[in-house]
This record gives sequence, structure tokens and C-alpha cells, in this order.
Amino acid sequence: MFDAEAFLATLPIRPGVYRMVGEGAEVLYVGKARNLKARVTAYFRSSGLTTKTLVLVAQIRAIETTVTGSETEALLLEQSLIKIEQPRFNVLLRDDKSYPFIHLTEHPYPRLTFHRGAKRTGKGSGRYFGPYPSSAAVRDSLSILQKLFGIRPCADNFYKNRSRPCLQHQIKRCSAPCVGLIDRDRYAEDVRLAVLFLEGKSSDVLSEFKTRMATASEVLEFERAARYRDQIDHLRRVQESQYVHGAGGDVDIFGIALGSGQACVQGLFVRDGRLLGHRTWFPKNALAEDESELLFAFLSQYYLGGQDREVPKTVVASVSLDDAQLLADALAERAGRKVEVACQVRGQRARWVRMAMENAQLSLNALVADRKNVLARFVELQAVLDWEDMPRRLECFDISHSSGEATVASCVVFDPEGPMKSDYRRYNIEGVPRGDDYGAIEQAIRRRYTRLVVDEAEAERKLPDAVIIDGGTGQVGRAAEVLQQLQLENIALLGIAKGPARKPGLETIILAGHGELALPPNGPAMHLLQHIRDEAHRFAISGHRGRRQKKRRQSQLDGIPGVGPRRKRELLTHFGSVASIQGASAEEIAKVPGVSRKLAENIHGTLHGA
Repeated sequence: MFDAEAFLATLPIRPGVYRMVGEGAEVLYVGKARNLKARVTAYFRSSGLTTKTLVLVAQIRAIETTVTGSETEALLLEQSLIKIEQPRFNVLLRDDKSYPFIHLTEHPYPRLTFHRGAKRTGKGSGRYFGPYPSSAAVRDSLSILQKLFGIRPCADNFYKNRSRPCLQHQIKRCSAPCVGLIDRDRYAEDVRLAVLFLEGKSSDVLSEFKTRMATASEVLEFERAARYRDQIDHLRRVQESQYVHGAGGDVDIFGIALGSGQACVQGLFVRDGRLLGHRTWFPKNALAEDESELLFAFLSQYYLGGQDREVPKTVVASVSLDDAQLLADALAERAGRKVEVACQVRGQRARWVRMAMENAQLSLNALVADRKNVLARFVELQAVLDWEDMPRRLECFDISHSSGEATVASCVVFDPEGPMKSDYRRYNIEGVPRGDDYGAIEQAIRRRYTRLVVDEAEAERKLPDAVIIDGGTGQVGRAAEVLQQLQLENIALLGIAKGPARKPGLETIILAGHGELALPPNGPAMHLLQHIRDEAHRFAISGHRGRRQKKRRQSQLDGIPGVGPRRKRELLTHFGSVASIQGASAEEIAKVPGVSRKLAENIHGTLHGA
């Protein structure tokens, strides 16, 4: 059965596409969402569902998701997947119409026009931009482009027979090349800017219109400035529609994510510039290879492993491959033509790479957080440590700081169902020498468990079966001393010491009182310890960064009695900086509006340590 509760906990609050899969990997339904977590969760609420939805939910055995950059991109991908998968619950959403394009004709004075259907090729065919999600989007785009660049929209036979400007020129949507009101060079420049924008190379165009908007504001032409503002906003939304669907090309994009002893590869498949779908793999990483080595091995096996797979013109990898040219040569020999293996890409392909990497990480997180997976790891940990009972609660500590600055300790909690985030805690470490990780671990553990020792009822619920330390023998020894002082010697204590190369799978596991443990590097027990260690590390780093930023935003004036935000602003406005205030006498400080002589002496004394 599908564990909906566990799956929903892993969903992000991001736009994307979801595919509901039934028995035999049959795709039941494809949908899009502005917020994947909210939309998919709605299918599993206890009431208010239609009969059709209840029938659909009863058949779900898995749900696959793909995160996109916007809801527009999700819509385009949804329609592509519906056309490919033909899911039976999507009957009402099927649409056999082709996607619309913007067509720039081949002509001395080209026109921009709406196009749907087969694209002409060869000499005189012009250029096509898109596809776009709807005909309304194309028409809105054409309207904006005509306002900005004055490109003619009329058919050639209408253009040839004009003797005076038409209505489009009168409403400032065409520069009237038909009657010679613009020369060929100026018109070609307008076309060039329009093409640049449609290709996504819009930074120069946007900069020019931002400058025009600022100029209009300076001369108090606010209506014109507002029009530029709205047009810039519309043009940015036009570009959004070219994210999932590009202008052309056959490309396979692969992103990879590693963590908690697991690996995930996400593949995106683009044909004729259209993102047709994706697939996720979880390859075994028995040799603890890094991302580059593992992805190279995966791609080699995927394309050259004996199966008759289509080889595209370009394969894009999210990480640099040492033997990229070797792989390209092998694929070229297999395909009988040149094949490019790219690792550093820009523009639209870079956005596809980011999409693949994000979805690989999300799929990996979902795998690691799966309840069945976590439970199996707990059972394995019980077995390798030879415990009579399966542990019901594990707590892991980590320390984060920057050269001793803003030290923060984290404590994360896991049970057989996964992370218990409501029980996570952070501790700001004070009174410990800078960089003293031993002292920081001691303080964090003492603060964590002293309260539980006093409250027996709380201790019964929240004392862990094992404490895990991200550190070696020294940290474990200091933590053991604290637990002994608190008379908590029945709690198992483990340390995870990173190997010399700091690579996952090469860690040394230390059990207090027993020395090093020989855990299988790719076994479930090791993966559990890596998972909880990585989560403690993430939680500590985020807390440290927040504390460091808060500290750096503080001023020496903060905390001085009588100096609030208003007086602080007056002091800085008068002197220009805290350093200038420090160099001033109490008499000079008293000249600031709102600062009395007594307060000035207090400020002067505080800044000089008096």
C-alpha cells in the first residue's frame, strides 16, 4: 500500500508536476501545482472528495514529482506528459492541438505573427519562437513586442498595398515601414532587439527600458514610467514560458545528489526543444565514489550497457566529468555521428541542470525519509550493536562555528519513523574558548540532559537510547564524562569520526567503552548513522549562520541604556559612523539633538570601556 503520510512529509512548497502511479507502473493521473505539498495533500484529506477522486486515490501505489521554476513551466510539462502517458483519469484534460509559436518572417521588413501547426523549414521560412502555453500568451506577447519595438503585424499582401499608415501606426504599435516612415537599418535594429529578447538574451533590452523608466520618472512623466514598468513585468513573464520548452535541440540532462549513504540520479529528456519527461534512478555506490566518478559510471552503463537507447546530440551532466571526452567519443561511435558531453552550460541548459539537481535531491530526501527504510535501518543498527531491544530514540550532536565565532551546537532526534523535528534543539555556546569543540560538546550535552534528569516524567519520554557525536575519541570521551556525572551511564554513546579523505562510507564508528566498531560501509546501520549525522550538521550550520549574521548586524551602540533606534539614527546621521562617535568627546556627543549631557557621558564611557 502507498504510505501517503510519509510521502506527503517530503513534498516541497514549490511549483511542479505530479504523476500518480498505480499497479504495474501505470500512470493514472498527471497534474500540475503551484504548491506541490498543498495540492497533493488535498487528495488525501478525510472529507470533501468526489467519487472520481476517491476511486483514483484508492488505486495509487506511488507518486512521482518534478519541481519546476514556475506554474507556467509546470503547465507546459503537464501537457507534454499527458500527451505521452495518456493517463485515463486525465480524459477531460487531453488536448490534441499543437502548441502555438511566434513566427518572424523572412522579409526586408519582417513581421511578427502568430503560428500554429507544422513549421516550415529551409530558405525563406523565417524563425520560430516558443512554443507557448496558450494562444492568449502568444497574442499578449505579440501585443507587447509591437508596443516596444514597432514590428509590423500585417500580412505581406496588405503591406504591399498601403499608401498611408494604418491604425496600428496611429496607436503606436507599428513604425509603418510600408510607407517609408522608418528606414531599413533602424527597423533591422528593432527586429534585432526583439529577437534578442525572444531568445532569452534580454539583459541589454531590459537595461535600456529600465533606463527609460528612470528617465521618465526624473522628468515627472509618471504615466509613461508606469507603462515601462508594466511592460518589463509582462516581458519577463513572456520569457518564463521558454524555460521548459526551448527553441530546439535533442538533449539529455542528468543531475546527481549524494547523501546518507545513498545516491540519486535524475534524468530530463528534451526532444525538439521540448521537455518530454524525466526518470529517477538510485544507483548503488559500493565504492563510495564521488559525484563525478559515480555519474560517469552511470552514464557509461546507461548508454553503452547493451540496451538499445537513443543517443541525443548532447548529454549534459550536472558535475564535471574527468573523462567527458572519452564518453563523448564512445557515444559518437555508438550513434554514428558527433555527440557532445557538456558539463559547463549556460542559459536555458543551465536552468535544466538546476531542475535536474533539485529533483534529484528531493527524490533522495524522500528515499532517505521513507518510514520503511528508516525502520529497516533501526533494526540493522540493533543487530550490529547486539542490543536486546531496538532503539526507540537516537539523538545526535554537532558543533558549527567560523574560527570560533558564533559557536552553535545542534541536537537532532530520530525515532523508527524518521526525524522528530519538533524535538530538535540548538544551543548558543558561551564561555568556552574559541574553537574548543570539546568544551562546546560538553556544554551542549550538559544543558540538554540536566533538565531531563531533574524531571523524571520528561526523562521517561525523552531520554534517548543512544547519543551520537559528530567527532572522534576526544569528543566522545568528554561527552561520556558529562553523562557519567549526570548518572546517565545506561545511554549508549557513539562517535562518527570522518576518514582522512572525509568521504562518506570511510568514517570510523566509536562506541564508548568498546573502541572502534567494524560496521559494513554500505550497510543500513551505517546509512542511518550517516543520515542522522548529516541532519545534525545541516541544523548546526543553519543556526550558526543565523547567529553570525545577527551578530554582524549589531552595532556597538546597541544595548546602551537610553539609546534606542531613533537616537541611534540621530547619532549616526550626525557623526557618520560609530568610529567617529568613538573619537568624539562627551561634549561633542551632547550636541546631537535629543542627547542629554548625562546620556552623552554614558555613551562616551560605554564606547571607551569605562
